[in-house]
Amino acid sequence: MTILNNVLTVLIYLTSILLTLTILMHKGQGGGLSDMFGGGISSSAGSSGVAERNLNRITLGTLLVWVICIICYALLVKFAS
Repeated sequence: MTILNNVLTVLIYLTSILLTLTILMHKGQGGGLSDMFGGGISSSAGSSGVAERNLNRITLGTLLVWVICIICYALLVKFAS
């Protein structure tokens, strides 16, 4: 059980970091956190619809993996002891 516990913990950390980065990469709607990191300066560079859709898919996939890992970890902690 410790190996599964460690694997889930590492997956949760990695997906948390990836999820944070992909959310920050989204095109801002104005005045948000993405504008603080230069999103407002190069608005024409990130205006591709295909890139935004791919980023949405990556973000949702990462979110799905993150939620599944959280649920599995909670079940492991509850029923392993």
